[in-house]
Amino acid sequence: MKTFLAKNETLPQPKWYLIDAEGMVLGRLAVKAANIIRGRTKATYTPSVDTGDYVVIINAEKVVLTGKKEEKNSYMFFSGFVGGESYRSLQLQRERHPEFIIEHAVKGMLPKNRIAAKMLTKLRVFAGTKHTHEAQNPIKISV
Repeated sequence: MKTFLAKNETLPQPKWYLIDAEGMVLGRLAVKAANIIRGRTKATYTPSVDTGDYVVIINAEKVVLTGKKEEKNSYMFFSGFVGGESYRSLQLQRERHPEFIIEHAVKGMLPKNRIAAKMLTKLRVFAGTKHTHEAQNPIKISV
């Protein structure tokens, strides 16, 4: 039996999925989203080809973290200049840019290569319940 390898020319049209993050644990949500974006849920999965689907995540500000991560987690940013390192706590990040929390978690679960940068464009995160992808008719899934 031959091994099936997907090719860019023969890939089917990608689907759109909708995930509601309200009350969900961040890590479990990020794993599910990363697997859909990579295409791991499909029978045609090939590691070297982007076979994944699009994921829309709503209610990003209502995602839950377990344990004491809510107080202890912080995000580091670097401007590129000497002394340009700054830190933001998770609470401050949740107030200013709650989408970043989920984007950062999913990005960490994707491979570290050029294909992952392309895959990350398939993730759309929104802070509230409104999103701009109603026309794509995303399929609502529970995690």
